[in-house]
Amino acid sequence: MAAGNEVTATYYIQHHLQNLTFGRHPENGWSLAGSAEEAREMGFWAIHLDTMGWSIAMGMLFIWLFRKAGRYATTGVPGGLQNAVEMVFEFIENLVRATFHGRNPVIAPLALTLFVWILLMNTLKIIPVDYFPELFMRLGVDYMKIVPTTDPNATLGMALGVFCLIIYYSIKVKGAGGFAKELSLTPFNHWSLIPFNLVLEVVGLIVKPISLGLRLFGNMFAGEVIFILIALLPFWAIWVLDVPWAIFHILVISLQAFIFTTLSIVYLSAAHEHH
Repeated sequence: MAAGNEVTATYYIQHHLQNLTFGRHPENGWSLAGSAEEAREMGFWAIHLDTMGWSIAMGMLFIWLFRKAGRYATTGVPGGLQNAVEMVFEFIENLVRATFHGRNPVIAPLALTLFVWILLMNTLKIIPVDYFPELFMRLGVDYMKIVPTTDPNATLGMALGVFCLIIYYSIKVKGAGGFAKELSLTPFNHWSLIPFNLVLEVVGLIVKPISLGLRLFGNMFAGEVIFILIALLPFWAIWVLDVPWAIFHILVISLQAFIFTTLSIVYLSAAHEHH
């Protein structure tokens, strides 16, 4: 009986952590993965449909909310949505002014997009872990993982986008030669130490997007696992543990969006600095 319960619990955890994957299977061709093993066999070019769908949905929700707030904004007594949007705008504006020391009109809109988008994707974690998997199971979809930031493909994808901007602005602001000199003559300004400097700087440059993406993924994935483990407990224990953990996780959700946005601004600010 214990062994049966262990298998059931293991299957439950694996099921809730499995993405809805579409890709080319070596034997079945292009199809949806029916298990974690099939998803791995599909290889690098497989697409996590749930991650793509829910991240796009949260992006569309972000655009719709802010567009609606802009259309119905008033100089009189503001409504709840206008108040919330103005608070976010003011928060991001103060954050960019305190963190970014260059002159670039793209940084503030980018920071606003990153913060709100990540916050909305993280907030999906508050929905009980069984609701959407059970709903989509009834509709014939075996897997549905609704929190995009628990997928490293999403978090590393955003981090890679920030990394491309870092390289772009480093070359644009400093020039290709200036960027090359920064990599080769920092921290030790001597020609004989150029190889050593290059190793340090290139490794540090590559680590930025990896740490940026994995930090967000690690915190959100760990929280998701804990929610799933709590769901395996007896009914009375679920309410005792799930509600306090959900309340605490509201802080984690907003904090991770803030950290990702702040570090992105800091990295972009360094890309605009002249040495």
